Amino acid sequence: MINSSTIVFITGAYVSHACWDQWQTYFQHKGYNTMAPPWPGKDADTKTLRERYPDKQLAAVSMDDIINQYISIINKLPEKPVVIGHSFGGLFAQVLLNRGYAAAGVAIHAVMPQGIIPYEYNFLKSNLPLLASLNSTYLMPFSRWQFAFTNGMPLEVQQQTYEQLVIPESRKAALGGLTKAAYVDFKKPHPPLLMMAGTEDQCIPAHLCKRVYNSYKDRNSITDFVVKDRNHFVLGQPEWEQDAEEVAGWLRRN
Repeated sequence: MINSSTIVFITGAYVSHACWDQWQTYFQHKGYNTMAPPWPGKDADTKTLRERYPDKQLAAVSMDDIINQYISIINKLPEKPVVIGHSFGGLFAQVLLNRGYAAAGVAIHAVMPQGIIPYEYNFLKSNLPLLASLNSTYLMPFSRWQFAFTNGMPLEVQQQTYEQLVIPESRKAALGGLTKAAYVDFKKPHPPLLMMAGTEDQCIPAHLCKRVYNSYKDRNSITDFVVKDRNHFVLGQPEWEQDAEEVAGWLRRN
């Protein structure tokens, strides 16, 4: 049973934590206490962060730094929270759940933990440019935003969301996905975990999400998988409230 009224939303790479604004309001109306802390080096609005680019301070941020910051935040809470993460945030949600810091986890279109080799072509096309020049930052160009996040959406929406949300990223942090910072023990019992995937997601294909889901081996732990017709910009699509309700219903049922 999930016994927590606190939700920590965990942002993915490339985008501002403002991507959770609507979700926070939705779950607050459901009675939850919510927060969406920014990653280290990203504690500013989109315009300010872009003006800092290239940003040496952000370039030095590692995946361990990010996960340790979330652990520090969680340790100050009165209860173990539900962790809900998108993309890289979905990976962090799984890591935190696996390490015992969460009452439940939701991984939305999540990056794979260490040891799951991504061979899906669209994943590689979407993410490999991030891994060049590892001691620098990366600002996703608009053309890649169109391909990796907002494919199938109107041009006006693609442009508007790009200006509102896309921020520089630490290449070092992204590379951490290949290290023990991203380790998950798939055989270990864990609190309830919901994994969500999208058939139209080119950044984190549904096939990759399903392979991660199939890696969880403890039959006594609740591990659920849902796939819908969504691209990677699932948090901001017109159907976002349907997905939030799916999560809220899953939390109630468990």
